[in-house]
Amino acid sequence: MRKPNFIVIHHTDQESCEQTYRTFALKRTQVSSHYVICDDGSITQMLNDLLRGWHAGNSSWGNVTDLNSVSIGIELDNDGEEPFSYAQINNLMWLLEHLSEKYKIPKQNIIGHADVAPGRKVDPSALFPWKTLADSGFGIWYDETKLNDLVLDDSFNPVKALKFIGYNITNLESAIYSFKLHFNPSEVSKKLTDKDKKILYLLELEVLKG
Repeated sequence: MRKPNFIVIHHTDQESCEQTYRTFALKRTQVSSHYVICDDGSITQMLNDLLRGWHAGNSSWGNVTDLNSVSIGIELDNDGEEPFSYAQINNLMWLLEHLSEKYKIPKQNIIGHADVAPGRKVDPSALFPWKTLADSGFGIWYDETKLNDLVLDDSFNPVKALKFIGYNITNLESAIYSFKLHFNPSEVSKKLTDKDKKILYLLELEVLKG
């Protein structure tokens, strides 16, 4: 038994919830998550919260090098190419509130699979509404009102900011790609733009706030 301190959000990349259930039931797949949320918003608990799942794989975030051991995995029934339904996101936020309160999980510890496995995973896709979640207190976002007028000092190091937020920068291009999937999904690439650098600066401030 362990106390979870992170929540990792995924999309299933399957055709249906039923297919996901079958995949999880196969021993050879060696994959399991704690919850599955279907397109209609229905929630199925697959694993006790206090048991270690097999959803994050080779992963890291900040100083944590094994997310499976410290996280709850939530799979959203989605193929990665379609928008997430209102019912699905609404019930996801209900579940996040329940789990966050129960286990005292900090809002900044609600992250995506792509965040913890850059270069290996891209879920929950660029269509996932991270800002909607952050506006309700789940995960972090930047103050968009400050973006346009922000002038960065020459001493600001965006790569250090990327690492400070939590990204593994061993493969920098992959880390940048995962960061942009989450925080600048309309301009996903492996290069940092001036806008990205401003976003990183503002995110660093959010992390410092706690």
